[in-house]
Formats: sequence, structure tokens, C-alpha cells
Amino acid sequence: MSTARAAVLVGPNNIETWEVNVPEPAPTGVLVRVVVGGVCGSDAHIVTGDAGVMPFPIVLGHEGVGRIEKLGVDITTDYAGVPVEAGDVVYWAPIALCHRCYSCTILDNTPCENSRFFEKADLPNWGSYADFAWLPPGMAFFRVPNHVEPEALAALGCALPTALRGFEQAGGLRYNQSVVIQGAGPVGLSAVLVASLSGAGEIIVIDGNEKRLETARGLGATATVSLTESSAEQRIEDIYALTGPSGPDVVVEAAGILDAFPEGIDLVGQHGRYIVLGLWGAMGTIPVSPRLLTTKNVQINGATFPKPKHYYSTVQLVARCQDTVPLSSLVTHRFSIDDAGAALDAIRTGTVIKAVIDPSL
Repeated sequence: MSTARAAVLVGPNNIETWEVNVPEPAPTGVLVRVVVGGVCGSDAHIVTGDAGVMPFPIVLGHEGVGRIEKLGVDITTDYAGVPVEAGDVVYWAPIALCHRCYSCTILDNTPCENSRFFEKADLPNWGSYADFAWLPPGMAFFRVPNHVEPEALAALGCALPTALRGFEQAGGLRYNQSVVIQGAGPVGLSAVLVASLSGAGEIIVIDGNEKRLETARGLGATATVSLTESSAEQRIEDIYALTGPSGPDVVVEAAGILDAFPEGIDLVGQHGRYIVLGLWGAMGTIPVSPRLLTTKNVQINGATFPKPKHYYSTVQLVARCQDTVPLSSLVTHRFSIDDAGAALDAIRTGTVIKAVIDPSL
């Protein structure tokens, strides 16, 4: 059996490059050669232990775009019924669902009671900080149209499916509604793109990084607010001046910082909706004023762990807009598998728009 490289988290803040076996695909599975693996902010939380104890050792990475190396003997199509063959590029939903529990069959929701997010590093594995990904039976994957650049899909990684799920779960956007987005990392930028394509009116982005704010404007933000040049009170005043006295229709938390939550409650307008997407890894509590929820009639939606259909929608969205929206240019830094630690350091310091692991390096 041949071997290949994988970046393995063996313990908190301890990443090693392992030589792992390259397995044959299961009869209803697929073996994929990774073209690019996105580096997600949640990976940084996983590595530091902020996201809880992981089942060490694990192969890192859950934002994979790859080329089919070998199909299982019983696989002829992707999970949307599109024919596939060796050499096709695919994009996969990285949560192994059981397809036989209450969440899967009755609620049609993810994650399910038996979801597996990781597999032990010495077993067949779907982590994308690696040369190869082994997609198990039941793990949805979708063929990427030939004209779509892998970097365009990787640019927003799992953030775009997450944003799609968040807006869907909160009831979608109506034409000309005003949206405020806290944070201009991949999740925030994805929310900008979705809001713009949905016909939102004002799309206002808050961040402290001018490069990210510039990127947000390129994706459709109509206004930006700098964290470094304004107080919370000034931000509310400036934003309400843009949206009108009733305030924003929708506020999206994509900052991943606890302090963003009470400010988001303050920002959301009358009868508005607050969609919380970025606080998955920010463990802890913070005071809020519950009275504001009742006096403003606010709806709060938390969302994470996109469904397979959101990954499919991401492929279709990118295929339609990559030529008019500079998605590939969002990938600002590439790292080898051996340099996974440096990639995560770059994410933590905010020096990148989007970093990827490129196994060809």
C-alpha cells in the first residue's frame, strides 16, 4: 500500500506531518486527491483547544476540493445524480452522517446524533490537510463544473455553505432589506456575497482590518464601519443613519468574538433578526439585556454545520458568479502540508484574507 502526507493534530498546539496509508475506496465511497484545502478559523480553535477536546490524533482540514483518484465499484454519480469519473473535481460535505437517526430522518438536520467530524489519523480519513481524502459511504460530494476554479470554491470554504444555511434558517432575505455584518473574515464575506446576490439594500460591514473591509466592498458591501475608528455608540448611530430609524432588518454575527454578541443585539432593528454564525469557537458567556429582545421583537437564529444541500448550492453559486466576482483572488496565502502550523498562525493574526493548504507545494 502506498503512503502520502497528512497534517495531524496529535494534541493541543501540536501538529505533525505523518506518512499515512492511501486506502482503496469503499464500494460506495471515493478516493480523492486533494487539490486545495481551505484553512478555516474553526481549525485554529480546534488546534488551541478552545473548541473542546478532540479525539486525537486527527487529520486537520474540513474544506476540501479535490480530483477523483478512484471511484468505488458501485459509484457512478455524485450525490446530485451527476455522472462522475476519475479525474473529475469534487467538493464534499465533511460531516459523516449516520442517515438513520431522528435528526437525519425526521428533522432532516445536521449535525445528527451520531455525526463523525473526524476519524483517527491512522484510519481512512477525509481530512483535507493531506495529499488524499477518503470519502466514506454516505458522505455527500458534488461534481464541480469544468470551468470552476478550485480556488474560487476554496476562497470562502465552509463559510459560504454556513452563510447559506444561516440565512435560510432565519427565513431568507427579502428584496431591499438592510443587513449589517459583524466581521469580514470568510463567514462575514460570505454573508456579504449572499446578501448582495439576494437583492439586499444596505449591506454594512463592521471590521477592524481595512484590507478586509476593502474586500467586503468588492463583494457587494454598500458601506463599511471601522472598529478601530469608532465606539460602539458611534457605530449604532452611523448604522441607523444609513438604515433609517427602525434600524437594520438583519444583523449577522460573523466576528467570532464574544463582545460582538451584545453589540449585535443593540444593533438589530425593530422586528429584526439576529443570525449568529461566528461564535462556534468562542466558548464563554457575556451579559446581554434580554429586555431588548422583547421591546424590539427580535428573532435570534444560531446556525452552523451546513447540510449537504448547502454545499451543492455553493458549487452552483460559485459556478454562476466566479467570472463577475473576484473569488479566486481572496486566496491570499498558500501553505504546504508541512507548514500547516504556519497557516494557522496566519489565520490567528488576521494577516490573510484566505489561506489554503496546497499539497503540490
